[in-house]
Amino acid sequence: MSFRTRLTLAAAAAVAVAVVIASAVTYALVRNELRSQVDETLQSRAATLPRLRLLGDSDGEQFLGIPPERFGGVAVFTQLVRADGQAITPPETSAELPVSERARKAAQGEIDEPFYEDAQVQGTHVRVLTLPLHNGGGYALQVARSLEEVDSVLGRISRYLVAVALVGVGLAAALGLLVARAVLAPVQRLTRTAEEVSETRDLSRRIDAGGTDELSRLATTFNTMLGALEDAAQSQRRLVSDASHELRTPLTSLRTNIEVLARDETLPAGERKKLLGDVTEQLTEMTALIGELVELARGDQLPADSEDVRLDLVTADAIERTLRNRPGVSFEPKLEESMIRGVPATIERAISNLLDNAAKWSPPAGVIEVTVRGGEVVVRDHGPGIDDTDLPFVFDRFYRAPGARGRPGSGLGLAIVRQVAEAHGGTVIAERAEGGGTRVRLVLTAAQSDS
Repeated sequence: MSFRTRLTLAAAAAVAVAVVIASAVTYALVRNELRSQVDETLQSRAATLPRLRLLGDSDGEQFLGIPPERFGGVAVFTQLVRADGQAITPPETSAELPVSERARKAAQGEIDEPFYEDAQVQGTHVRVLTLPLHNGGGYALQVARSLEEVDSVLGRISRYLVAVALVGVGLAAALGLLVARAVLAPVQRLTRTAEEVSETRDLSRRIDAGGTDELSRLATTFNTMLGALEDAAQSQRRLVSDASHELRTPLTSLRTNIEVLARDETLPAGERKKLLGDVTEQLTEMTALIGELVELARGDQLPADSEDVRLDLVTADAIERTLRNRPGVSFEPKLEESMIRGVPATIERAISNLLDNAAKWSPPAGVIEVTVRGGEVVVRDHGPGIDDTDLPFVFDRFYRAPGARGRPGSGLGLAIVRQVAEAHGGTVIAERAEGGGTRVRLVLTAAQSDS
């Protein structure tokens, strides 16, 4: 069963319940009103009755001394009930009201208050008012009126209410179907777009998302999700394309050197040693490049296992590691205690990349200034600096300035720094420093710990 059908049936069921309840309440109110009018007529008749007289015939039978009245129509019938349960009716009356146990008790004086009862007399539905006669010598007065007219009116009303209920449910179903179509139109467009994206893999598709209701927000969210997926797919394609391009050159060179070593067994020892050194260096570069590619492939989302991190201590560890790898440079650290929330390993990797980049561009015996303060790491070198035309692109993947293309490196180090910064809700900025050199600011204040 489709969602549209379920929505239509739900609307029809809701209206049906409402109509049934309203019909039942209406029927009850009309019934009570009509029967109240009958009860008032009986009370009025009982109040206007003349003084009752008991008459007798030659056989000792007793009769009620009022004119006889008939059943059916709107006439009111009157009779007395003796304490023994015997009914006393007007003369020439062919029937009598059934005497109930309550009516007999009222005649015996056990019930003091008037009460109403329904009864059947010769196939006629009647309403009976019984009044105990405290001064009547053990009698109770019964006044009755036919309910045929009331029952007829209630029957017509019942038929009308059933017809109205059926029409109402039918209209509700029709309107529910129309409303379901209108309401579910955005969902259908969303479904069609999702199916088309699934079939064609075309993430550029979008849905018209005008309005501010829940479905419009759903469409907007879906468009945002498609945009994010499209950006991720494009980024992945660029990464694969750039990685294949960057790997092609060292792989080709490595293959050539290995083929030379394998083919020419008479190669002089010096040249063989040089080729082996080149192979080792190329393998080292490829290992570093693959490691950086893996780091980039992890994405820019902060892992779930983040923790409180002392940024100054992580920076001190990164400085020690860089000194071991590049003993020709020195550092001038100014590290203030700074606590942030993040992943220590990735933060240290980003800082190490900044320090390694600064060491690579520093002159011999150059000093690199490192400052940590309030969730920010600032690395300043005294090298040639970065041209203004290259500054906007230094954090792009595989970007290498013209002056860096003759140096070792993959162009991924600073891209990893930016990815780590964004994963921790921060930023990274490169700028020319006064007096020469480059200053890079890694800001992780957005990930600062509350503790």
